[in-house]
Amino acid sequence: MSVFLKLQEDIKEAMKARDQEKLLALRTLSSDIKKIAIDAGRRDPSDEDVLAAVARAIKQREDSAEQFRSAGREELAERESAQVSWIRAYQPEQMSEGEVRSIVEAVIAETGAASRKDMGKVMGALMPRVKGKADGKLVQQVVNSLLA
Repeated sequence: MSVFLKLQEDIKEAMKARDQEKLLALRTLSSDIKKIAIDAGRRDPSDEDVLAAVARAIKQREDSAEQFRSAGREELAERESAQVSWIRAYQPEQMSEGEVRSIVEAVIAETGAASRKDMGKVMGALMPRVKGKADGKLVQQVVNSLLA
């Protein structure tokens, strides 16, 4: 079963359970996925469309939760965090720091990068390999530490 079809089934379950918060989060995610597919000229969304929408939705909600916490609005931050947990169910298992480090080391060796000046070259070769499987902030930290 594709990830998008599982999302559609989960939307139906949330409707039956009358879970309005979860339903809103999942419908918004579904809408974002459909928009990405339509913008790409496809009728049906691919798993790559789902990965892109999920990553974007998680990042947006984590940023919102952080801003709410800094403004003292803990109840709104908790809502955003709950939405993140529901959306993460559609994200593939994330790589550990050790796995990311080994891939970064291999890419650095392949590209011949020696300093932070080569960071763009490393990131360009690295991101297609870890897209959707690793957090961008973690990847950037590992690359920075190895190129320092």
